[in-house]
Order: sequence, then C-alpha cells, then structure tokens
Amino acid sequence: MPEGLLMFACTIADIIERFTSAETVVMGDVTYGACCVDDYTARALGADFLVHYGHSCLIPIDATHGMRMLYVFVDIKIDVSHFVDTIRFNFAPGTSLAFVSTIQFVSALQAAVQDLRPEYKVLVPQSKPLSPGEVLGCTSPRLESSVDAVVYDPYSKVFSREYYDHSTMQKNRGNAISSAAGAKTWGLILGTLGRQGSPKILEHLESRLQALGCRYVRLLLSEIFPNKLKLFPEVEAWIQVACPRLSIDWGTAFPKPLLTPYEASVALREAEWQKTYPMDFYSNQSLGPWTVNHESHRPPRATARQTKGLLPKKDPSEDKCSKSTDCQCQEQAK
Repeated sequence: MPEGLLMFACTIADIIERFTSAETVVMGDVTYGACCVDDYTARALGADFLVHYGHSCLIPIDATHGMRMLYVFVDIKIDVSHFVDTIRFNFAPGTSLAFVSTIQFVSALQAAVQDLRPEYKVLVPQSKPLSPGEVLGCTSPRLESSVDAVVYDPYSKVFSREYYDHSTMQKNRGNAISSAAGAKTWGLILGTLGRQGSPKILEHLESRLQALGCRYVRLLLSEIFPNKLKLFPEVEAWIQVACPRLSIDWGTAFPKPLLTPYEASVALREAEWQKTYPMDFYSNQSLGPWTVNHESHRPPRATARQTKGLLPKKDPSEDKCSKSTDCQCQEQAK
C-alpha cells in the first residue's frame, strides 16, 4: 500500500479475516509506486495471494513467479467540471493541449478530455505499457521541453505554471558522468524495494565492466542513502539499478557519483549522451539495454511455425475486456 492508504490496512485485514478463513499479513514497507510490488517478500512470508493497492499493473500478474496477484486501483474522484472550466478560462478554443496525470486521476482525466475535445486539439500521449495519459516518475511520454507546462491541483483547485531547470539538471548529470568515467572501482547497487531492481540490467552492466577490466562490488539495498555508501570508501563511482529519480533528483547529495543505468552506459562508452534526457525506464520503446523492458531483456518469441496448431480456437467475443474502454490491455492488444 502507498503510505497514504496504510491507515485502512488493519480495517481491510479485519474484513478479510471476518468473512473468509484466510490469515492476513499487512506488509508495512514503504511503497513509492507501481515498481514496488513486493511479491518476493510475500512469497518469503509464505503468502499464497498478494493484493497491491493504489498503483497500475506495471509488473504483469503472470510475471510474479508463482505468487497469485491482485491489483486494486485507487480511483480518486475530483471535481472534473471545475477542471474543465479552468482549462476553458485559461486557453482559447483551438489550442493544442496534451494531458497527463498519475494513475489515480487517469479516469478523471479521460472524462475531462472527452468534454474538451470538441473545442481543443487534444492529445493524450502514451508510453506503453503505461495507460494513456499515465506518467511515472521514471517513465513518461516524450513531449517537447519548450512547451509550457501547467499543473492542476485537484485538492486545492489551484492552477499554476510549472518550471523546471532542464539545463542545470543536464549539467549536474553530465558532471557526474564525467567524474565517474575514469573510475577503476565501481559499486553496483541492486534495489530490493519491491521490483525496483532489475537483475537483467545488473548482469548487462557487469558484463560491460568486465569487458573494460574494471573492478566492481555488488550491493543489495532497499533504500539508498549517502551515509550507507560512505561505508565503502574504496568505491569511486556508483551505479544504482533501482529508481532513476534517486540520481536525477538527489545525486548531488552523494559524495561519489551515483549514476543511473543510462548514465553508466554513457560513462562506460556504450551509449551516446542524449540531448533530451530519456525518461523511458519501463517503456517498451526504450533506447537501450539500461532499461527494464528493452527487447534484449525479453524472452524470445515463438515463431508462427512453432505456435501453429498449439492453441485452441477461441470465440472472438472472449477477447473483449471486461474493463472500461480506457483499460491499457486494449491498447496493448492493438
């Protein structure tokens, strides 16, 4: 559960135990996002079934290695009419507008978009496997950075201009890459908070360091703090395979360079520095093997000859999703 929903955990557990014969365990570890699905810990605790509240199904239910999985989306209702009126008040008809939100507001966003389409040139971008309009901290659709960004707070109903210093961010990350490029001893951190860490990415980085003759140490951490890394003074540069935003937002707080897998690929001369910083960590269309869903990390697909005649014929009606038209599985099937 996200921290804001933990207050309901004991009540939900009591309801489950009251009406079923199941024993419930509340996993109180911090959950930052959809990448924090903790099926490994649930299995270690002997659980048969894991319920994850509040986030989209970023980790497919058939990829949880024997742990049956249920995602319970949290759909927060907002004053859609006020949001729509705010857009109309601030933008002239015919303006081109792109709309994105975090997952708990996606259904409200879609309702607002339907109301605004007759008057505006509306775009709801998508970065699969995310739902249309959905953004994560590390994964989002690509939009031109020069386009004005505005934020609507559905709680305070404040509509404000958003600013971000892209040049300073690029400079800070470029400096970190330059400092790490000459390192002889590296530290590889695999995040163990849910599914943040990717063993495939770790293996790829290890092979690259070995090819360059660099020494490295492996470290498994659920959370990454400067004081923890200070305990390894011999390490000259760190690569964290966890949350890219740790490096982007707080990298300057660490005494040694703390690189994302993408930045490490640049420092290790495997990739070129992108003028537009890629936010594609979970994207199916990512730029390279430093991302989770890159094609090099996917299992090989069976050919048509291998699969011919193996699957029974299905009624076409069975392919219809029982969810709403905004369900991401319909988009993935296209």
